[in-house]
Formats: sequence, C-alpha cells, structure tokens
Amino acid sequence: MEIMRIVSEAQELDQAAVDRSATVMDSNPPFFPTYKSLFSSRGSMNDEAELLAVECDLPLVDLGRLNGKLEAKQCKQDIITAATEWGFFQIVNHGVSNSLLARLRRQQVKMFRQPFKKKALDFSDDSYRWGTPTATSLKQLSWSEAYHIPLSSANKLARTSTSRCVIEEFSAAMAQLANQLVDTLAEGLGRDGTYIKENCTRNSCYLRLNHYPPCPLPGEVFGLVPHTDSDFLTILCQDTVCGLQLKKAGRWVTVKPNPNALIVNIGDLFQAWSNGLYKSVEHRVMSNPHLERFSVAYFVCPSIETLIHSSALPAIYRKFSFGEYRQQVQQDVRLTGHKVGLTRFLA
Repeated sequence: MEIMRIVSEAQELDQAAVDRSATVMDSNPPFFPTYKSLFSSRGSMNDEAELLAVECDLPLVDLGRLNGKLEAKQCKQDIITAATEWGFFQIVNHGVSNSLLARLRRQQVKMFRQPFKKKALDFSDDSYRWGTPTATSLKQLSWSEAYHIPLSSANKLARTSTSRCVIEEFSAAMAQLANQLVDTLAEGLGRDGTYIKENCTRNSCYLRLNHYPPCPLPGEVFGLVPHTDSDFLTILCQDTVCGLQLKKAGRWVTVKPNPNALIVNIGDLFQAWSNGLYKSVEHRVMSNPHLERFSVAYFVCPSIETLIHSSALPAIYRKFSFGEYRQQVQQDVRLTGHKVGLTRFLA
C-alpha cells in the first residue's frame, strides 16, 4: 500500500508540475512502474549542497583566436589552464554552425517525442537506453533516456535518412573540433596528439543524445548520477535549461547555460595520459520538476586495445588498456552501484 501511495503521489505531482499533452506523456519511459521498489525507501539526498549549489560561469575560450599568430599562443594557454584548474571549459567560434546544431536538436526532439514503445526502433543494436538497470536505491537512478550511437555504425543503425544525414554531418564536425583540442592539450604536455587521434577514430568514438524528462521528485532523483567520463575528451551541446553541475574545490557548482557555446570536459583517459595534470572532474545532472532538458555529447574514445600511459616520471597511474579500464568500471558499477575509476589503476 505504501508503494502505491508513493507512486500515486508522484504521478499527481508530475501532472501538476507541467501541462503536457497525452502524446508527450506517452513518450516518456515508465520510470515509476519499473523502479517502484526503489520508491518505498525514498528520501532526500541529505546533502546541503544538493539544491543550493552556486551558479558559475565556466572559463570561456574563443577558438577564433587560434587563427591569429599573436593570439594563438595565449588561446592555447587558456585551454591548458582550464583543463588543469577546472577540467571543464566553454568554447565559442568553434566552427560548428548554428544551423547544424539547430537541425540536430529538431531531429533529437522529434525522436524523443515519439511514443516510448517506438523509440527502440529508431536505431538497432540496443542503442536506446533509459533509467539505470543496476540501481538499488534512488541515488543510483538516473531520470533520463538516451540514444547511444557508435559512429562506426551510425549510418546502418539510423532508420531514417534525415537522422543519418544530420548525425553524419554533426559527428564529422565534432571529430574535426576534437582533433584541434587534442593537439592543443597534447602540446601543453610537450607531447604530440597523433597517438590519441590515431586511436580515437570513427570506429571507437560515439554520440549520446540525451533527454531529461520533468521529474516530480527533483530532490530525490538525479537526472544523471554523479560520474566522471571514461574517455579522453567530451564535447557537449546543451540547451538553455539548467541542470549540469560539477565539483569544484569539493563543492558542487551549477553551470550557467550558454546557448552560444559548447562545453568541453576532460575524461579519465586524458587525466591518466597527462599524469594527473589535466583533471577529469566529477559531474552530474540535476532533475527538474517542470522543464525537460536536451543535450548531445560527443565522446572521444579509443579502441579497446589502446594502451594508456604517461611519459612523465614518476607515473601516478600504471599502464592499462582501455578495454581493461572499461571492464573494471562496469564491474564496480555492477558490484557497488557506482564507478570507482582511476583510483583502481594507481601505480
């Protein structure tokens, strides 16, 4: 009876929070029926910073300055400094057109607006995902849905020509931008970016189209649980709805949306490759009771056999393959409910 009361209460809150059409309601995943056992032990996150995080502006880098000889050096240094001190930064004049971003967003919204039962049909190979199958508590549940799209098979996976075309164009633009950032970050270490670029190709990188439906229990369920990214680099395009938070100096801060900028964050592999100079920072997405949120992430991932190691001595982390790292992360999540990450690979 208690579970039924909680589910009923949450559904009433959901209805009162936002006036959506029956079609939109039908499009959202069945979170409550699927995870009803978790709601019997519902409770607040018990963290005073959860809902009181201070808003911040990430370091902003104008990549247009790379075209000028006098400004290029300082622009590169700004990227290196942001990666070292924040692990996150924003970029403008990045070369990805607004029209392309708008077309991708329209296609993304269309995909997530369709009835829930049809979403898995957009892409084959289990690309559509939602919730957190391994969750054993509300703190481990992500109130979101996503299309996880390997670039190597995007053309074959997409069911419509429109999806194929826009994903192909967007991923090509992201790959070019990622290579530019990798070169700069590698240069900051006195190294060459060729190794990363040769191992992070279309065959291993991927896109993730994210949708965060309104959540009637925003203080109890994350949109996306706290984590670091298991890649070299992530480039994010988000809408204007607040939600993204990152940890800075031990406290959570809310990232102010900037519709004119893309967000870049360092992943675990770059932290290891840089011997800890560049920071892979824990981040999360907070749920919202009234507004839905959309974002698209491009992940710079290597092939599973790629070896990750730093040339600096003494090395903080031992040499490991990406396949070994990914397997360890999956095992930790399965056994403990959360990712442990690089501390498993200390030298």
